Amino acid sequence: MGRGATTIADRVVEKIAVRAVSEVDAATGVARTILGVPIGSADETSHARVDATVDGGLVSVRVTMSVTWPTSVRHVTTRVRDHVTGRIESLTALHVAEVDITVPTLRVAESRQSRVQ
Repeated sequence: MGRGATTIADRVVEKIAVRAVSEVDAATGVARTILGVPIGSADETSHARVDATVDGGLVSVRVTMSVTWPTSVRHVTTRVRDHVTGRIESLTALHVAEVDITVPTLRVAESRQSRVQ
Protein backbone atom coordinates (compact mmCIF):
# COMPACT_ATOMS: atom_id res chain seq x y z
CA MET A 1 0.00 0.00 0.00
CA GLY A 2 1.31 3.48 -0.94
CA ARG A 3 2.11 6.13 1.61
CA GLY A 4 0.13 8.82 -0.20
CA ALA A 5 1.01 11.87 -2.24
CA THR A 6 2.24 15.31 -1.33
CA THR A 7 1.07 18.20 -3.46
CA ILE A 8 2.75 21.59 -3.11
CA ALA A 9 0.58 24.44 -4.34
CA ASP A 10 1.86 27.16 -6.68
CA ARG A 11 1.15 29.75 -3.97
CA VAL A 12 3.47 28.00 -1.49
CA VAL A 13 6.32 28.10 -4.00
CA GLU A 14 5.56 31.78 -4.69
CA LYS A 15 5.85 32.63 -0.99
CA ILE A 16 9.17 30.81 -0.73
CA ALA A 17 10.44 32.71 -3.79
CA VAL A 18 9.29 36.12 -2.46
CA ARG A 19 11.15 35.46 0.77
CA ALA A 20 14.25 34.25 -1.10
CA VAL A 21 14.36 37.43 -3.22
CA SER A 22 14.19 39.56 -0.06
CA GLU A 23 17.24 37.72 1.32
CA VAL A 24 19.50 38.95 -1.51
CA ASP A 25 21.29 42.28 -1.02
CA ALA A 26 20.23 45.03 -3.46
CA ALA A 27 17.16 43.06 -4.61
CA THR A 28 14.01 44.97 -3.75
CA GLY A 29 10.33 44.88 -4.48
CA VAL A 30 8.28 46.77 -6.99
CA ALA A 31 5.36 49.16 -6.72
CA ARG A 32 1.90 47.64 -6.69
CA THR A 33 0.07 47.87 -9.99
CA ILE A 34 -3.54 48.02 -11.06
CA LEU A 35 -4.14 47.02 -14.67
CA GLY A 36 -0.40 47.37 -15.30
CA VAL A 37 -0.20 50.95 -13.97
CA PRO A 38 2.14 51.45 -10.98
CA ILE A 39 0.41 52.75 -7.86
CA GLY A 40 2.83 54.65 -5.64
CA SER A 41 6.48 53.64 -5.58
CA ALA A 42 8.60 50.79 -4.28
CA ASP A 43 10.34 51.21 -0.95
CA GLU A 44 12.26 49.01 1.46
CA THR A 45 9.02 47.33 2.56
CA SER A 46 7.92 46.41 -0.98
CA HIS A 47 8.12 42.79 -2.06
CA ALA A 48 8.97 41.29 -5.41
CA ARG A 49 6.04 40.00 -7.45
CA VAL A 50 6.31 36.27 -8.10
CA ASP A 51 4.29 33.87 -10.20
CA ALA A 52 5.11 30.16 -9.97
CA THR A 53 3.77 27.14 -11.76
CA VAL A 54 4.25 23.64 -10.38
CA ASP A 55 3.87 20.88 -12.96
CA GLY A 56 4.56 17.48 -11.46
CA GLY A 57 8.05 17.76 -9.98
CA LEU A 58 9.06 20.83 -12.05
CA VAL A 59 8.69 24.49 -11.15
CA SER A 60 8.78 27.57 -13.37
CA VAL A 61 9.13 30.91 -11.60
CA ARG A 62 8.64 34.46 -12.87
CA VAL A 63 9.96 37.29 -10.68
CA THR A 64 9.39 41.02 -11.09
CA MET A 65 11.70 43.05 -8.87
CA SER A 66 13.80 46.19 -8.62
CA VAL A 67 17.51 46.53 -8.06
CA THR A 68 19.08 49.18 -5.83
CA TRP A 69 21.14 51.75 -7.74
CA PRO A 70 24.10 51.60 -8.52
CA THR A 71 24.41 47.82 -8.12
CA SER A 72 24.94 45.68 -11.23
CA VAL A 73 21.58 44.40 -12.44
CA ARG A 74 23.21 41.33 -13.99
CA HIS A 75 25.04 40.49 -10.75
CA VAL A 76 21.95 40.89 -8.54
CA THR A 77 19.65 38.94 -10.86
CA THR A 78 22.17 36.09 -11.08
CA ARG A 79 22.32 35.94 -7.28
CA VAL A 80 18.51 36.09 -7.05
CA ARG A 81 18.09 33.31 -9.62
CA ASP A 82 20.57 31.07 -7.78
CA HIS A 83 19.11 31.81 -4.34
CA VAL A 84 15.47 31.34 -5.40
CA THR A 85 16.38 28.04 -7.07
CA GLY A 86 18.27 26.83 -4.01
CA ARG A 87 15.54 27.79 -1.55
CA ILE A 88 12.72 26.22 -3.54
CA GLU A 89 14.64 23.01 -4.19
CA SER A 90 15.81 22.62 -0.58
CA LEU A 91 12.42 23.39 0.98
CA THR A 92 10.17 21.50 -1.44
CA ALA A 93 12.35 18.85 -3.14
CA LEU A 94 10.91 20.09 -6.45
CA HIS A 95 13.23 20.83 -9.39
CA VAL A 96 13.31 24.44 -10.60
CA ALA A 97 13.35 24.38 -14.40
CA GLU A 98 13.59 28.15 -14.86
CA VAL A 99 13.56 31.47 -13.04
CA ASP A 100 12.70 34.36 -15.37
CA ILE A 101 13.40 37.80 -13.90
CA THR A 102 12.06 41.17 -15.03
CA VAL A 103 13.57 44.38 -13.64
CA PRO A 104 11.28 47.27 -14.65
CA THR A 105 12.91 49.88 -12.38
CA LEU A 106 16.00 50.74 -10.40
CA ARG A 107 15.47 51.94 -6.85
CA VAL A 108 17.70 54.67 -5.48
CA ALA A 109 18.76 53.91 -1.91
CA GLU A 110 17.55 56.49 0.60
CA SER A 111 21.09 57.68 1.39
CA ARG A 112 21.88 58.16 -2.32
CA GLN A 113 18.89 60.29 -3.27
CA SER A 114 20.68 63.57 -2.75
CA ARG A 115 22.63 64.94 -5.70
CA VAL A 116 26.39 65.14 -5.70
CA GLN A 117 27.45 68.79 -5.83
